[in-house]
Amino acid sequence: MTFNTALTGLRAATSDLNVTGNNIANASTVGFKQSRAEFADVYASSVVGGGSNAIGNGVRVSDVSQQFSQGNISFTENALDLAINGGGFFVLSDQGSQVFTRAGQFGVDDTGYITTNDGARLQGFPANTSGTVSDVLGDLQLSTADISPRQTTLVDMLFNLDADATVPESIVNTAISEGSVEQASQGSANGYAAGTIDIAGTTYTIPASANQSASVIAGQLSAINGVSASAITRADIVIPGGSATTNQLRVNGAEILGADITQITSAIDALPGITASESGGVISVVSTLGDDLMFTTGAGLSADVTGAGGGGTINIDGSLTSPANQATVGGLINLTMDAGLSISAGTTTSAGTNLFPSVPALTLVRTNSFDPADGNTYNDATSVTIFDSLGSRHVLSQYFVKEPASLTAPNTWSMYVQIDGENVGDPDVLAPNVATMERFTLRFFNDGTLDTANSDQLLVSNWTPLDSDGNPAGALGPITVANGAGTPIPSPPVSSNFVLDINGSSQFSGGFSVNELDQNGFSRGRLSSVDVSETGVIFARYSNGEALTLGRVALGSFANEQGLTPLGDSTWGQSFESGEPVIGAPRTASLGSISSGALEDSNVELAEELVALIIAQRNFQANSRTIETANEIQQTIINLR
Repeated sequence: MTFNTALTGLRAATSDLNVTGNNIANASTVGFKQSRAEFADVYASSVVGGGSNAIGNGVRVSDVSQQFSQGNISFTENALDLAINGGGFFVLSDQGSQVFTRAGQFGVDDTGYITTNDGARLQGFPANTSGTVSDVLGDLQLSTADISPRQTTLVDMLFNLDADATVPESIVNTAISEGSVEQASQGSANGYAAGTIDIAGTTYTIPASANQSASVIAGQLSAINGVSASAITRADIVIPGGSATTNQLRVNGAEILGADITQITSAIDALPGITASESGGVISVVSTLGDDLMFTTGAGLSADVTGAGGGGTINIDGSLTSPANQATVGGLINLTMDAGLSISAGTTTSAGTNLFPSVPALTLVRTNSFDPADGNTYNDATSVTIFDSLGSRHVLSQYFVKEPASLTAPNTWSMYVQIDGENVGDPDVLAPNVATMERFTLRFFNDGTLDTANSDQLLVSNWTPLDSDGNPAGALGPITVANGAGTPIPSPPVSSNFVLDINGSSQFSGGFSVNELDQNGFSRGRLSSVDVSETGVIFARYSNGEALTLGRVALGSFANEQGLTPLGDSTWGQSFESGEPVIGAPRTASLGSISSGALEDSNVELAEELVALIIAQRNFQANSRTIETANEIQQTIINLR
């Protein structure tokens, strides 16, 4: 009996020595979790019990438990060395089997997959090419390929213009056309006859031919030295009943459909180069370029068309034949001349259609004459680097000019735009191949916030990227507004056009400041480094300064970690006792965070293990002594016989 009891003690002590020796052997193994031998006594028992004075039959190993306490964190120089601070395990795919580990020594195989030294693949949530992380668990893979350049399609700006800024001033003459401007005419012609006008003693035929649009006439005037002109066409239309079905209403040849006045207004507003708004049943239509506005009605629809500048009202009726079913509105010409020039009333062959039937006395008005080379002609400026479709860098410059309230409206600014010092505005009709100075009107409310409704759409639509020699670089070129350019910018882009977003900008006292200036383009980039955030997000950083999200590391947790099955190589497998794994992103639920460039050391305390080794050795020796003593007693008994 004593002999067998002592043997169980020897076996238990041997198990304890094995467990302790294994702990000591793995004291330097990354992610290793120490084990502890747990023992239970053994008693013989019967149906009626063993009695209160029963003698035990020895000891047995009841369990070898894993101790999943946190190990120390050691920092390394490898970004793919990962340590878990807190709960959870890395999830691995080992030849199709899902295993778990705390050992974060990862590298990249020849196909770019993140793996352990034994080739098991790290699991996580991969990202697509745009950096959006998936919710589906999969193998994490790093792409070492260069990233292609991305053309700038959006420039985000957030700035404050100084409300106390003074107007940069120069003295020029101004005159504005009167009389038959924005005249509504029956039929398809605007009614402007060819006539003459005298400027500084020189006679010009303006318009050059009958019925030319205001935009064309503005181009003719702007071709005169010392003269600049702009055009706008405004019209009001009233539709009794407020609806239009198929072929009942056309604006500039485009069919307009709508079950009510709101839908009709929206349909007109969607036309290129045209804006529309409605108030009190009247639809106000504007061509900001000064093109003619033509309205045509079909059977069953009549409407009243009025030139917004007082050009009279025309009733058009679709039940009648042309021109009774058509009305055309001509535009307004805004004329600016240099100091010293004068203008006299012109003559036409048709009374009432003269663009300048009477000319107001010219007065000297203080206004701005912008010159990017002259810092006295603008208030503030800023610039940002943008990229063409080939990834080449260019400099976008923006100049801000406060405008006189007497000529425009209070709180009005002009923003001029150049790229690499070149003009990028849409061309005039008389010079279709020559870019103009790009100018946008910015207006602010009296509380300093941006009035987006009365500010221009900030679309740059005439930029031809040039190389350092001033020649076309071979990148995508522009699509002008006249050729159908608009927003949003398609993806992928089909032109060099881009949008300036200034929403949130302001005009407050306190000086000019740029609070945000960013754009979405970049040049070709080579992979320079890989970073992993605390939340497990893997970033690939490139030589062009861009960072691309490649995926997110996944962690798994268990209801009963003690139930995990050790598999070797510092990995564990799921078992019935452990329960199903709960897999999620780091720093969610009970999962810990990730430290990149660090490893979790073994949680073995060598001092404690050496003490345990001594105790296990003593237990082994004591049980050996028990066997020797039992043997001596047995020999003594035998000798007595």
